[in-house]
Amino acid sequence: MTATETVQAVGARRNEKVGQVVSTKMQKTIVVAVEMRKAHPKYKRIVRTTKKFYAHDEQSSARMGDVVRIRETRPLSKLKRWALEEIVRRSSLANIEDAAVQTGIQAAN
Repeated sequence: MTATETVQAVGARRNEKVGQVVSTKMQKTIVVAVEMRKAHPKYKRIVRTTKKFYAHDEQSSARMGDVVRIRETRPLSKLKRWALEEIVRRSSLANIEDAAVQTGIQAAN
């Protein structure tokens, strides 16, 4: 096995999660809420639990409501251990905000 195959094998083992962006108020950081569903140990009823993860977003491209995939990475700060992998689905709210910004720019010109 060569060095590049070793690096790819290590990268493939990294944990990935899909969740919804709930906050973009920090610079280069997003907060992603991941919903997990599992059966209750005693009652066997499906229980939803939500956990928030802080993820690094270098270009600040994700917006509130977007569904994103995050990947585990080395610790970047006290709470940040995830990085934005891709934006799976854009929020309809983000499209409305983009349209409002474009009309504001055109009105200013």
